[in-house]
Amino acid sequence: MDKKVYLSNHELQEALDIYFKELKDIPLEAEEIKTWEACGRVTSEAVYAKLSSPHYNSSAMDGIAVLSLKTHGASEKNPVTLEEGKDFITVDTGDPIPSEYDAVIMSEDLVKSGSNKVKIYKSSASYENIRPIGEDIVKEQLIVSSNHKIRPVDIGGLMAGGVNRIKVWKAPIVGIIPTGTELVEPGEPLKTGDIIEFNSRVFSAEVEEWGGKARRYPIQKDIYEDIRDRVLRTVEECDVVIINAGSSAGREDYTSRIIEDLGKVHIHGVSIKPGKPVILGEITGKPVIGIPGYPVSAYIIMEFIIKRLLFMYQGLRYKAYPEIQAITTRRIMSSLKYLEFIRIKLGFIDGRYIATPVSRGAGATMSLVECDGILEIPQNCEGIEGGSKVKIKLLKDERDIKNTVVSIGSHDPILDIISTMMNEKDRSLFLSSSHVGSMGGIMAIKKGEAHMAPIHLLDEETGEYNISYIKKYLSDKDINLIKVVSRIQGIMVKKGNPLNIKELKDISEKKVKFVNRQRGAGTRLFLDFMLKDLNINPEDILGYDREEFTHLSVADSIASGDSDAGLGIYSAAAMMGLDFIPLGQEEYDIAVPRKYIGTEGIKNFIEVITSDEFIEKIKSLGGYDYSRIGEIISV
Repeated sequence: MDKKVYLSNHELQEALDIYFKELKDIPLEAEEIKTWEACGRVTSEAVYAKLSSPHYNSSAMDGIAVLSLKTHGASEKNPVTLEEGKDFITVDTGDPIPSEYDAVIMSEDLVKSGSNKVKIYKSSASYENIRPIGEDIVKEQLIVSSNHKIRPVDIGGLMAGGVNRIKVWKAPIVGIIPTGTELVEPGEPLKTGDIIEFNSRVFSAEVEEWGGKARRYPIQKDIYEDIRDRVLRTVEECDVVIINAGSSAGREDYTSRIIEDLGKVHIHGVSIKPGKPVILGEITGKPVIGIPGYPVSAYIIMEFIIKRLLFMYQGLRYKAYPEIQAITTRRIMSSLKYLEFIRIKLGFIDGRYIATPVSRGAGATMSLVECDGILEIPQNCEGIEGGSKVKIKLLKDERDIKNTVVSIGSHDPILDIISTMMNEKDRSLFLSSSHVGSMGGIMAIKKGEAHMAPIHLLDEETGEYNISYIKKYLSDKDINLIKVVSRIQGIMVKKGNPLNIKELKDISEKKVKFVNRQRGAGTRLFLDFMLKDLNINPEDILGYDREEFTHLSVADSIASGDSDAGLGIYSAAAMMGLDFIPLGQEEYDIAVPRKYIGTEGIKNFIEVITSDEFIEKIKSLGGYDYSRIGEIISV
């Protein structure tokens, strides 16, 4: 088949306007369901009470029901004696009040006077301590309006008002078709080239969260006729159809052609990044959307297009995300051609929000897991300078962001353990770690972008760790150094050490495939120090310029066979089942401005790392000396 290019490059709002206009009227169909099954559904008409609540006069207290006239004149000096059966009856809370009585006296205000008599010392007003008919709900009263999303409390109000069935807008059925010959179901054995299919499961969860009913279909291989047949059947069974992947213009990207074959493509290509190759079409009047296969691109299309569409089916108004103003930590470049959605990690430091972009790749799934908000960079804008004030759409609760300790600096697997234990200790506290290397952490503290920075920086002249760097780069700040661990740095190699690597010079002499850490990482500085000491030229190391941002990513590259060796810590090698050649011991500490030491977050951090439970956990990892853990040094 002939290769097709994008049909359009509309701006997002323009594309939505065109598409929704072409779809004509989104069908709003009502259905009647049981009230107690209506949570999250949207009313198609106003709902009125069918009976009053309470539907009889009832006692609001435990006590006695009386005729208020018989209590008049009662006082401390002139108590009134009442006789059971003649002047009162005993009632409990909620009991009906017979018509001959019009007040209830609480048990606490009664004094027994014989077997069937009581004394009272104050008079009662008419209807005192009585819930009258309709006190809560009056028959024919409006309970909820039309186009109202039912909440759990609404269910209580409706049922109290005698409404046991309710008319709601029919939830749209959304058919989800994953396509791609390379896709496999979760749990299947993986071979090179296979990709676990998870996008459709994410779509299903989002559809359900937004009030629709998800119907996920089996993976379709990249065979035009098979995908076409599946789409045709799905259109018959569903209100909306999502085809995942195949929306671009490659050899096996069939989505656009299939929609055109069976219906009409209104938009193919929107000027957004990620998510440009989205397809907005229809078949037999039903929306059919082609969504890119990259997870981040797919998320953007689901969030900013599909969500709007599903709300329209339910008579709901699309609500924009709450926004906060933040300061960017660095320059963010952008293309003039697109409205770009940048995933942002947020911190709240010294009374201001700090916005740091996370990985921008369209396939970076973890960037969605880790991000706290979205920054939109408009079309025709080259980017945003560091230190700029920007608006961020919040994806997380603002309170959680304010209760997050921001850690920027060197990576170690123990940070994940600390993060989990901190939150278990105090559910309102969180630890957010960004792994940019030790020097990146120092600079983050210098610019006021982090509460703490994990570092392991070797001074080549003194052999001392960390302190000289703090004095050099943070001399204008009052810094404390929290001692954490000493750890073993060394060469990580494949299990069994098949290349018989014994020392660092073997890396260059044997021309093994090496994987390095990024510039500014303490491990990279340690490597450069040793190469210089051994008089080894970095250019002689195959892969010296290949960079990874964590010890685990280096270890994973070796374990997968992509690399032969890399520098890292013992615990990472052990976790990935690698062999390890020790090269030296280093100090892994936390730099913290003194003003944060007394905050709840840092106190929680120190309590966690000095706990017996934490010590036991790092013992099991191996490669750590924790004899000085928790010690605080003023630099």
